[in-house]
Amino acid sequence: MTPAPHAMAASVVDLFCGAGGLSYGFKREEFKIAAGVDIDEACRFPYETNNGSPFIRKDVAKLTAGDLNALFEPNTRRILVGCAPCQPFSTYNQKNENPDWKLLQAFGALIDDARPDVVSMENVPRLLSFRGGKIFDTFVAMLRAADYHIVWDVLYGPDFGLAQTRSRLVLLASRLGPIEMPASTHGPKTHRTVKDEIGTLPPLEHGQVDDVDPLHRASRLSETNAKRIASAKPGGTWRDWSPELVASCHKVETGKGYSSVYGRMTWTAPSPTITTQFYGFGNGRFGHPEQDRALSLREGALLQGFPRNYQFAAPGERIQFKKIGRMIGNAVPVTLAGAIARAVKNYMEGLA
Repeated sequence: MTPAPHAMAASVVDLFCGAGGLSYGFKREEFKIAAGVDIDEACRFPYETNNGSPFIRKDVAKLTAGDLNALFEPNTRRILVGCAPCQPFSTYNQKNENPDWKLLQAFGALIDDARPDVVSMENVPRLLSFRGGKIFDTFVAMLRAADYHIVWDVLYGPDFGLAQTRSRLVLLASRLGPIEMPASTHGPKTHRTVKDEIGTLPPLEHGQVDDVDPLHRASRLSETNAKRIASAKPGGTWRDWSPELVASCHKVETGKGYSSVYGRMTWTAPSPTITTQFYGFGNGRFGHPEQDRALSLREGALLQGFPRNYQFAAPGERIQFKKIGRMIGNAVPVTLAGAIARAVKNYMEGLA
């Protein structure tokens, strides 16, 4: 008979792994990352390069329990982590017509079939109320029927060291006994700020690229948007501008409530949620606090908790804002991933 694995002899498989933010958080806590699975081939280079683990290009909905169990290191505790695509549950997807929400059901069915020892699921808080909460409730019921102990909560990024006002629903489940949520590490007086994360990067003009770091590049602004950002105040709105700069859509009644677009961040507070289009000045409060441009790709990655040397494109590869912005904005913030990983690590050590 094979001896029972030591509690900390554990390996991690990351489903819907993207560019590797969740895996990297677990790697930092010295977990063995067995593999990442995602359908987006563009994520292969950043995932494998930064995590040192294989990227499996496969539709998670078509992954079998046999496929999954073959990825784990033999004779280890099996930790399955994943963030099913969040867009179907986002407030930006008001019609709820995106079929990708069914991927969460596929994730649950895979857990039920494979029965990994520990599971971490991360998603947007709106999942709790999506379709009256039925999708999340079904996921939880499936895990309970498979004898998992389950806890979940909405975690506020700044309370865990993330310099971004991002809130995420995190669920932890274990077949080994009761498990606890991560404990917060920061309070309002110690929240990290935009300046803490990006304050030392070299200055850029809009449309400029840093000589050393090709990811530290800012998108080019139109003549009108260049005038708008020059008039923008940190933490202010387009209401601060002279009337000729205000977009026509904001002059009508239906547009007057959208005050966060075309905004500048402030140095002394966490950033707003980093979306997949954070590199565009008109897409939210993504203006640099003092330079007349939107965030660079590197700045967005730093605000997502990625280290400064995280690679998203192969040397010599053409940097595409849309492609890399999508990978950064869709990632599980590394800082929050690390908090989840520490909670799992503490739990596993307690089993020893």
